[in-house]
Amino acid sequence: MAAVQFDRPAEDLGNFTALEHLNVEIPNQGLASDFYLMGMGFTRDPFLFPGTNNMWVNIGKSQIHMPSGDALVFRGHIGIVTPSREELLNRLQGVKKNLADTKFGFKENNEYVHATCPWGNEFHIYEPDVARFGNINLGLPYVEFTVPEKAAKKIAKFYRKIMGAKTCVEKNGHGKAAHIKCGLNQELIFRETDQPIPEFDGHHLQVYVEDFGTPHRKLQELGLVTEESDRCQYRFEDIIDLDTGKTLFQIEHEIRSMTHPLFNRPLVNRNPAQTNRNYILGGDNWVYNLPDTVGPSGATKDPLKAPKAPTIAKRRAMRAQAMA
Repeated sequence: MAAVQFDRPAEDLGNFTALEHLNVEIPNQGLASDFYLMGMGFTRDPFLFPGTNNMWVNIGKSQIHMPSGDALVFRGHIGIVTPSREELLNRLQGVKKNLADTKFGFKENNEYVHATCPWGNEFHIYEPDVARFGNINLGLPYVEFTVPEKAAKKIAKFYRKIMGAKTCVEKNGHGKAAHIKCGLNQELIFRETDQPIPEFDGHHLQVYVEDFGTPHRKLQELGLVTEESDRCQYRFEDIIDLDTGKTLFQIEHEIRSMTHPLFNRPLVNRNPAQTNRNYILGGDNWVYNLPDTVGPSGATKDPLKAPKAPTIAKRRAMRAQAMA
């Protein structure tokens, strides 16, 4: 029996191991609740910031943080996967009246539902698609930024050389874009446009990295570190052309080590279709991943006859045979 040939590099993540949260300020927590909780079907974090000055919203294993303040808007759009387009549309229709005097809106496209929050942040919301997004049932697979022409290749180089990320540059009908891998089934996308780009207003994203020290040293050498937050976190804003030093794009990055206390913190995700009238015991918490499998092992039928079988494997096989 021939061993299965696996694509081992396809499982590499690079230095970025997770895109955990996005952060925008919002002027009205009530309207945010209507849009993000009732309309989008996300879950307010039940443990942190329960008051009216900040809201953490869970989306699978990622979050959006929304402290009170002047509205901040991502330049581009945020990609979301949610289980049911029909249920999403019904929820968005249900909050339409409450959000009538805001920038809220939504419309269907062939691939996704386009929704706009009350202050202008745009979302492309897809149903699960294993081929495109992996085994995500509910989650935040990407954030796409619009950047100046001829910037994509230089942005990819910055993330690869300074941050140790896996990158590539692709071109399709929507233009050229740098893709930055941010963990399992997550990425940052920087897509070139010839349209004017709004000024950076201070919104940020947060990622976890495996190698915390090397990027910090390289950013320090370039004078790019903007905040030494604490033992497990630092920040920077400018993505620069490494050949000229020119700023290509600005987005605040909150960089955390994998020793951060919040790393891999379990997040509660409710089932937004469940009410007191159709309640099913045990149906409160939504599973945000689809079933997954690592596939066939590719092992030979008789491990004792496997080529280059290590001694420990032979011992394990012999013990199994003796117990049979």
